[in-house]
Amino acid sequence: MAFRCQRDSYAREFTTTVVSCRPAELHTGESNGKKEVLSGFQVVLEDTLLFPEGGGQPDDRGTINDISVLRVTRRGTQADHFTQTPLTPGTEVQVRVDWERRFDHMQQHSGQHLITAVADDLFGLKTTSWELGRLRSVIELDSPTVTAEQVAAIERSVNEKIRDRLPVNVRELSLDDPEVEQVRGRGLPDDHAGPIRVVTIQSVDSNMCCGTHVSNLSDLQVIKILGTEKGKKNKTNLIFLAGNRVLKWMERSHGIEKALTALLKCGAEDHVEAVKKLQNSSKLLQKNNLNLLRDLAVHIAHSLRNSPDWGGVITLHRKDGDSEFMNIIANEIGSEETLLFLTVGDEKGAGLFLLAGPAEAVETLGPRVSEVLEGKGAGKKGRFQGKATKMSRRAEVQALLQDYISTQSAEE
Repeated sequence: MAFRCQRDSYAREFTTTVVSCRPAELHTGESNGKKEVLSGFQVVLEDTLLFPEGGGQPDDRGTINDISVLRVTRRGTQADHFTQTPLTPGTEVQVRVDWERRFDHMQQHSGQHLITAVADDLFGLKTTSWELGRLRSVIELDSPTVTAEQVAAIERSVNEKIRDRLPVNVRELSLDDPEVEQVRGRGLPDDHAGPIRVVTIQSVDSNMCCGTHVSNLSDLQVIKILGTEKGKKNKTNLIFLAGNRVLKWMERSHGIEKALTALLKCGAEDHVEAVKKLQNSSKLLQKNNLNLLRDLAVHIAHSLRNSPDWGGVITLHRKDGDSEFMNIIANEIGSEETLLFLTVGDEKGAGLFLLAGPAEAVETLGPRVSEVLEGKGAGKKGRFQGKATKMSRRAEVQALLQDYISTQSAEE
């Protein structure tokens, strides 16, 4: 049985009757790192305007008597509509589809059929799977490589066919119809029952499909192939946009272009060169900064070594610096008689720490320092370093180290 949404993909609302309604749960995507479970009801209608997910196409959204439908799934010849409000069996209801989402899916799905047919016809590139994503769609081609020239040729051809306004029609064939053998397809679901639905683009392609489609290629408006990526097991992923998604992509790209023009103070044609110059300048500045930081680390190490306060526990904190900065100081000091506690980063927030000194003392104190600073670290051979989240507790670490030194001195 074909649903109303499959018989007429352009229908936006219609009236039907509730067949059944049972309690159910919906497992949604993760929210704040946790999977959310919604309590509600699975509603079955005599017929539905809302497409249940299948054939690589996500499900529709819409309403039943203005009650939001959060998920639609196929169960045999029926469609389950998940709502958070119950509906009484036998009740006549008005079903409305989220047309913007539906038409977007129609454009992407029909676009996939067209690209698949043209890629096969021009270059023998077979489609093994596809995904209709939220922002872009991906066709998996059974080839380890697809050249830029092939991509350009496919894009030219599909857009020519869109301009030719080729009709797209849907037919139903019985399983034993000889024509089924001539139809493109990747197999039927295990629970499939009834006739086979065939989507035909005039003079281009016939394909078994359960999804919703445009009735004429002109409704696709345009197809843009964004490029290719390496896929799984010697496959290539071809990324594309169709219809309104191309317009939205152009709008976003134009907005970015305008922003870059204002920031870089040059025309769009000079953006790449301007960014390259900025990158080179940044690399040079980073190199100079690193050299200065190293010189500073050596200077600090000598100052600490010659300080009248040398001995026992030596602490130092700087806002700027990194692990290399702290290790240079520790290397320059090179003393195994003093506990050296170095930190860099936000004084009250996150940062890096290093504890250096006698190997036995560092091995004992390192994990405790990490615990006080609420961080993580590791160490060996008289060094223990890591990341901290509570730099505000540095004074507690200093007291811990002083207590250790005092205890060791008393025992001696």
